[in-house]
Amino acid sequence: MIKKNVWYATIAIVFMSQLSNAQQKDKIYKKGWIDFNKNGVMDVYENPKEPLEKRVNNLLSQMNLNEKTCQMVTLYGYKRVLNDSLPTSKWKNEIWKDGIANIDEQLNGVGKGGSLSKNLIFPFSNHAEAINTIQRWFIEETRLGIPVDFTNEGIHGLNHTKATPFPAPIGIGSTWNKKLVLQAGQIAGREAKALGYTNVYTPILDLARDPRWGRVLETYGEDPYLVGALGTQMVNGIQSQGVASTLKHYAVYSIPKGGRDGTVRTDPHVNPRELQEIHLYPFKKVIHDAQPMGVMASYNDWNGEPIISSHYFLTELLRWEFGFNGYVVSDSDAAEYPFTKHQTAPTYEDAIRQVVEAGLDVRTNFWQPSTYLLPLRKLVNEGRLSINIINERVAEVLRVKFRLGLFDSPYVLDTKNADKIVGADKNQDFVLDIQKQSLVLLKNEGNLLPLDKNKIKKILVTGPLATEDNYMVSRYGPQELKNTTILDGIKEYLGKDVMVNYVKGCETIDANFPESEIIHFPMTAKEQSDIDAAVLEAKENDVIIVALGEDEKLTGEGKSRTSLDLSGRQQQLLEALYATGKPVVLVLINGQPLTINWANKFIPAILEAWFPNHLGGKAIAETLFGDYNPGGKLSVTFPKSTGQIEFNFPFKLASQGAQGGEEGPNGYGKTLVNGALYPFGYGLSYTTFSYSDLKVSPTKLNSQAEIKVSVNVTNTGKRSGDEVVQLYISDKYSSVVTYDSVLRGFERITLKPGETKTVNFTLQPSDLMLLDKNMKWTVEPGDFEIKIGSSSEDIKLKELITILP
Repeated sequence: MIKKNVWYATIAIVFMSQLSNAQQKDKIYKKGWIDFNKNGVMDVYENPKEPLEKRVNNLLSQMNLNEKTCQMVTLYGYKRVLNDSLPTSKWKNEIWKDGIANIDEQLNGVGKGGSLSKNLIFPFSNHAEAINTIQRWFIEETRLGIPVDFTNEGIHGLNHTKATPFPAPIGIGSTWNKKLVLQAGQIAGREAKALGYTNVYTPILDLARDPRWGRVLETYGEDPYLVGALGTQMVNGIQSQGVASTLKHYAVYSIPKGGRDGTVRTDPHVNPRELQEIHLYPFKKVIHDAQPMGVMASYNDWNGEPIISSHYFLTELLRWEFGFNGYVVSDSDAAEYPFTKHQTAPTYEDAIRQVVEAGLDVRTNFWQPSTYLLPLRKLVNEGRLSINIINERVAEVLRVKFRLGLFDSPYVLDTKNADKIVGADKNQDFVLDIQKQSLVLLKNEGNLLPLDKNKIKKILVTGPLATEDNYMVSRYGPQELKNTTILDGIKEYLGKDVMVNYVKGCETIDANFPESEIIHFPMTAKEQSDIDAAVLEAKENDVIIVALGEDEKLTGEGKSRTSLDLSGRQQQLLEALYATGKPVVLVLINGQPLTINWANKFIPAILEAWFPNHLGGKAIAETLFGDYNPGGKLSVTFPKSTGQIEFNFPFKLASQGAQGGEEGPNGYGKTLVNGALYPFGYGLSYTTFSYSDLKVSPTKLNSQAEIKVSVNVTNTGKRSGDEVVQLYISDKYSSVVTYDSVLRGFERITLKPGETKTVNFTLQPSDLMLLDKNMKWTVEPGDFEIKIGSSSEDIKLKELITILP
């Protein structure tokens, strides 16, 4: 009995102790403010009415070295680095007991953690509550209570299980639709906010200048103006929801030598003028127009200097010239690379010193934070790194946290709301719309498309991508959605009206890939048999729809290509199907331009679908059969051969011209194939458009005046359709060699048959600027040609203007 009473008494004491601790913690939450440092007084940093800089400086003055450095490192989420899904008593002994800058990808469903803590990932309200629990630990259990920035990927929809997916970024770029991208950003930001994420790593502003590079699919395209315009909309959309947007990958990351990715990612052959005019343009534009709160520094070097340890890139350009006022986070391993890869630092500690002095605020890596924090503190304690530099870096992180409102409202206030607004099922109309708008019609000989289901009895759907769906799921996007493949989409669309047959035909690769990219190997008996089976079935059908290209295993991060031809036995399958004499429609699934010269010459209809989202099959079916009229445009040039690379837009005058004629002074020849297979801005429609009444005002002006441009566009066909009206500028004469033309405006419009719309543009002085001989931005006097067209090559109307001296 005595033992029982003692047991009850012990339980009571423990309970009362826990209750007392809870009550003590609750006391920090005051009316209108939070007592983060638990001293019972409203400090300046705790006062929502104080100016931001005063709050930052006040907090910084109270921080010790351990607390400061903890704001300079990322803790990767559950089962990436963090071993716990939720706080435990052991956390009081971990290095983050003094706080942490951010926690990345916590419980987002990716990796091992996704299978071990499903209940904390979905339903969505459980995730919001889990984030609140973690945030509460950092606020209540650390000395100064500095909130955490919860970061996550989001390049084609928020990287969380069952969130709303978009097409791959190259597909988003092909929409050429600023309002649509703004809406996509709003959805991603709204979902992030509801789930507890406070910072989304998107958009990618890298330019796809070399189509061999594996991450072409993660870019919006090759042109700096287009990428900058769409990137601005994505940032505006995300940050309108009260979360940060982090740009990546800064800078000159997307054009490593030979397009090689993976362990390479170095030695971009980019001159200083091209660096400024092409690769830095989107970052400068987006930072100026949208004020993103984050920038991710890249792995690579430029001109012999790693970007991550370059004061020129991270401070002089980014902050002093571009006006960036957020915080800089490293791409994984980038902070270590001055020592381990670039060998510009003799020790790991010196690499840390270099990157911090250059302007890196937060190290991100799949390592324990201590691997960075301990040597960082050692550098300061030994006098090899100034505490003043540390203060600058920490202040840059704290400013973002204050701007995000984390010191005023650090928690998800209504966790149940996440179940109401997050998820692909809440945005089905948008998901389908953005997917349709990303489709690009490359060829439609004889108006084969759209197919008339009333005139077709049997259709063969074939090809290795017809039933594949791995390209719909990305490491950087939503997971665990029900994917509609091309075969599924066509079957669901046609129902019982048309018999849909399926034979695979071949795999995306053969047994000798990738060596078969450079050496021809005879087909195996199995490969021949698979093609024969497809041909046999094709002869019994009225129309053939063949899905070819690349799947997730063929392109993406670390997966650059040696060749851009159809891999494996796909070309042989296509030629065999064509030989049947039946109408063939080619649907391309791919992450980069492919050199489909034979298909372009012989196959009557080709639809570019890139890497679609989970409703890709539905969108493709509705397009093939005419419920939707494709209006997307290519945001990258399709070369005819890898031997042409680089072949892209914009390009310097005469740099992509033909060989000289016999009368030329420098020799002549007929030794190469020239021109684009499909140029930048190209895309067909099921209808036709005419352009008229171009007006430019004024035509003679001073260098700082605005220019108004308008043009009428008419749908001259029999179907409603979208047209992307594109504005290009050519500098007729200049002090330095300029580009043949540059994109400086675009609008996607929808027109009914016979309808005319007036499209208006306003050009700013910056749209006419060039870098002069002294590398100074200026508008030079002289003549400029304003060109309006349907692609970079299909120019409809022109007008000359003159900038006066």
